[in-house]
Amino acid sequence: MTAYDVIVLAGGAAKRLGGADKPGLRVGGRALLDRVLSACADAAVTVVVGGRRATARPVVWTREVPEGGGPLAALGAGLRLTTAERVLVLSADLPFLGRGTVDALLTAAGEPGREGALCTDPDGRDQPLVAAYRAEPLRRELALIATEHGSLAGLPLRLLTAELDLARIDAGPDASFDCDTWDDIAAARARIREHGAVLDEWITSVKNELGIDLDVDTALLLDLARDAAHGVARPAAPLTTFLVGYAAARASAGADPDEAAAAVAEAARKATDLALRWEAEAEASGGEAAGAEGSGGGTANGTAGGAGRDAGREGTGTP
Repeated sequence: MTAYDVIVLAGGAAKRLGGADKPGLRVGGRALLDRVLSACADAAVTVVVGGRRATARPVVWTREVPEGGGPLAALGAGLRLTTAERVLVLSADLPFLGRGTVDALLTAAGEPGREGALCTDPDGRDQPLVAAYRAEPLRRELALIATEHGSLAGLPLRLLTAELDLARIDAGPDASFDCDTWDDIAAARARIREHGAVLDEWITSVKNELGIDLDVDTALLLDLARDAAHGVARPAAPLTTFLVGYAAARASAGADPDEAAAAVAEAARKATDLALRWEAEAEASGGEAAGAEGSGGGTANGTAGGAGRDAGREGTGTP
């Protein structure tokens, strides 16, 4: 992928949110702004136009002139700090923006003859703040608009998009979902907890919180946890997955993400094999104990030799 820069517009008065700090509102435990930044983490330069705040990764800060001057003024301010041939332009309130949409926009913006690409929402409306633009025509049109109107302040984005040859990307209902009202925030918070989405959302949030850049094979780790719980004892599941992570971290120190992912898979494979061996031994021992009891080999209290002690240990979760 050709290098690109990104401009995230994080200003605005958020009037429909009662003046709340919209970029800082949390969905799935992460600020809206951080969720957007995670979708474009490989940008060469990331410019955020808005008030400074803590972010999950380093960014360059700037403000539009005048402050509150609207999206065109903010875009102009951010563009001055970029140098790449393609510029991704995003609003800071897109909780479900994903890497796939970013790639699709950048690819479409690079097609011959195109000057950019933008998403359309399910109703077919253009979303110029979920878009990628070629920098040269973007600078040209912003300069022409500023000359014609005296400045970029207070002007609508359609003055820009109407003059550019843009591809349209139908990225589905989620990519362009933005949070303008408290109902939108509530809907976003509910959506990430839906069955089929919550686990991926949680893993992504944990990775961002811990600063981990690693593709996690969720199914592999869940299978390991299941085998450890069934073959050993239920508390073995979280403890085993922790030890797998620790072992993988040691094995992949200084490695690239692919090597680190392979280390996780190998550690999980070894632990799964061990859990299955434990299960097989337990089943074999159970059969032998049943046979011994049937032949009168029990102890005075009616249990197979040592079974009372083992039962007590199992009750505490100790293998």
